Order: sequence, then structure tokens, then C-alpha cells
Amino acid sequence: MQTYDWRWVQAQARKTSGVWNSCRGVRPAHGTRFSSDSQNKREAAYDAALEAVEDELKITRTTTAERSAMRERVIAAFGRFSASALDLEPDAIDLLTKEFLPVGTGLAQWARRFDPELAMPDIIQACRNAWTACGLQPLLGERVEITPAILGYSLLYPYSDNYLDEQNVSAQAKLHFSQRFRERLRGESIHPLNQRECALWRLIELIEEQFERRSFPQVYNCLLSIHRAQEQSVRQLRTQGPYSEIDTIRMSCEKGGSSVLADACLANGWLSETEATFAFEWGVLLQLGDDLQDVHDDLRRGSMTLFSHAAAVGEPLDGLTVQLLRFAEHVGEQMDGLRAGSGMLKRLLKMSWHSLIIRAVADSEQYFSKAFVKEAERFSPFRFDFLRRRQQRVAAQHGLYGMMFEAFIEDDVECLGSLPAPHHRENWAAQADVDPAAVAAVLE
Repeated sequence: MQTYDWRWVQAQARKTSGVWNSCRGVRPAHGTRFSSDSQNKREAAYDAALEAVEDELKITRTTTAERSAMRERVIAAFGRFSASALDLEPDAIDLLTKEFLPVGTGLAQWARRFDPELAMPDIIQACRNAWTACGLQPLLGERVEITPAILGYSLLYPYSDNYLDEQNVSAQAKLHFSQRFRERLRGESIHPLNQRECALWRLIELIEEQFERRSFPQVYNCLLSIHRAQEQSVRQLRTQGPYSEIDTIRMSCEKGGSSVLADACLANGWLSETEATFAFEWGVLLQLGDDLQDVHDDLRRGSMTLFSHAAAVGEPLDGLTVQLLRFAEHVGEQMDGLRAGSGMLKRLLKMSWHSLIIRAVADSEQYFSKAFVKEAERFSPFRFDFLRRRQQRVAAQHGLYGMMFEAFIEDDVECLGSLPAPHHRENWAAQADVDPAAVAAVLE
């Protein structure tokens, strides 16, 4: 059985880099065009749904029954929007509202009980990963559900990433923390030194309780691979060496590919070579899509990706974005080859990948030629200016999306299901090693 260790990840990154390069200069074959009249109708549906959500959140509900009724109305508004503006089938709407929404709600409720200090953006980051893992479940022959292993993996990286991103933490402290994190992922018994490690160690335990290490080596090799890829990414950012396109795409493949490879292993426990290759390429697609979305922030931070480097030297992102659209089609073709998973789910995933890329063009049109922006807008169900104005409207309401998410997790008993009880933050201190010298080595 293939173990999917770091050597496999490196080899697969080279193969995927070759696939990426083969997509250069090849126009994507598919894509729905929208007329101005069609866009106007879809924008009206967007506004109707947005106003329904705004109206619901203006009213304070004091009882569980009132909050439950409010959530049902918000879900109904989303259903009407999805059918009118996005042409989603009823089965697709049911999948999103009855299966994927409870995944996010259950994770958020568990996280809030586990650590009330965990910020909403961190919870949403964890939910995004859980939705990817749960999107893989039907493609691997499993039903959609939040499992202890998916929960644990999804919450690992808000804790570790936030620490590694801190500007006032020394490189030595980060290196020490990363080394201890790696040792714990290997299964070594290490006493936690602080609350961060208490949280991380408990989340790793959730994975271990579901997947015994000797029986599921793929799971732990994948976890170690994503950890190594992230370490190399941080090291590359810190060294600020000369830009290399070959090294940049290789690192994007290693980081993005190993992340979703881990999602797939945690969704099923083991993978065939075909399933692993698809999951790896899906991860690369999501990584490159995120790089396109983050081009402005990456330029500001000095983080070099394929997209931020092209923008930095004044090269329009037209060609790279067409290449990304073609690569998305390739990943879709690989997904079609999987025996499990409904056609509806596969269409929904392809639509989400396409929307991610087109929306990134809308958000960063200053980095594209005017002709390209005009053409890309024809493949969007909404005009780009409309999307920007509605985004500004939502932002002006001090986190409308966060408020809506809070409303869905307010009653924290309905979606926890069979998940193990969280260890509350107040009990973490008793688990930690209190040796002052050891603690000082990893605390900022």
C-alpha cells in the first residue's frame, strides 16, 4: 500500500507542475456566458436574499424556538437565491443546506465549547477545511459528516498558523514550536508547555482516537507532509531569495497538494493512487486559486507567488488566470474518473472552482487588462461592479456574515451529534508542564 510520505509528495509535485505547465496557452473549453438581462435578474435575486438576511438579523430572538424559525427562514432565502441566481438543482441546494451547513455549524459549536477565545475568522477558516474534507467523502464512497478526525485536523492550523504569523515572535521560538509540533504528529509523548500546545495535542488525539497509527500509516504520513510543506513555505518567505518560477510552483504544489491529500486521508482512512492524485491536484487548484485571490495582500507582504510576482513586474494576470481555468478543467476531468460521487456533486464542485477564479478577477481587476476583465465578466452571473458594491455594503454592517454564522451556532446542542466532548480551555493549564525554563523557550 502506498504510504504517501514526503518523497511521494515531492514526486507528485513535480508531476503536477508538469500538468500546470501543459495548461499554458490552452483556452478552457467550457463556461456559461450570461447576458446583461440575465445578470440583472440574478442580481435582483441576490438583493432579495441579502435583504431577507439583513431583516432577520435586525431582530433579537430570546427563545430557542424563535431562533430556530429564524434559521429556517434564512435557509429558505438561500434556497431561493441559489435556484434563481445560481441555477442550482433542488438536490444541490439540499446538499448545501442539509449536509454541508450542519458540518460547519457542528464544528463551530464544538470549537466554541472547546475554546471560547477562538476568534470567528479562525473558526470560519477551520470550517472551510472541513467542507473540503466533507466534499471529498462522497467522492470516496463515504457519507457527508463531521468526524472527530476531520474536526481535529481542521482546527489544528488556526492555532499553529496564527502563532507562526506573529510578527513579535522570534524565529527561534517558532522553530522550537514547529519541531515540537512535528514530534507530536509523529506520535511521540510530549507534555504540553502552554495552552496552545494543550489545544493542539488534544486535537491530534481526536485523530488518533479515530485512526490507530499502525493501521492507518497514510493518515500520519500526510499530516507530516503538510507540516513539512508549511515549514518550507515559511522558510522561503523569510529568506526572501531571488524569485524562481520553478521553485514557486513546486512549493505551491507541495503545500496545496499535501493539504487536501491529508483531507482525503482523514475522510476515508486510506486512498488508492487515483484518489490520492486527484486530491493532490484539487489541493494545488485551491492553493493557486487562493494565491490569485490574495494577490494584493501578498504584494503588500512581499510574499512571492506566481500571481504576485507577475503583478509586481507589471505583467497582466490574464494568461496565468486562463491557465488556472484550464487547470481547473483538468482537475474536473480527473474527478469525473472517480467511480463514487454523484454527477450533481461533481457539477457543484466544478462551478465553485470556476466561481472562485472569476470572483478573484472581479476583486483585483487592476491587475488585468481591460479587455480580459470585460470578457471574464460575461462568465459571471453578476456584474463585477455589482459584486464590489454589495461587498462594501456587507462590510459596512460590521461583519454581516459573522453575525449570521453566530446566529446559526447560538444554540450549541443541536449539531454536535456524536462528537467527543471538548476539553474546556479552563482545564488546559492543569495539563501543561509548568517548568518555567521550558515554557519560556516557546512563549512569545
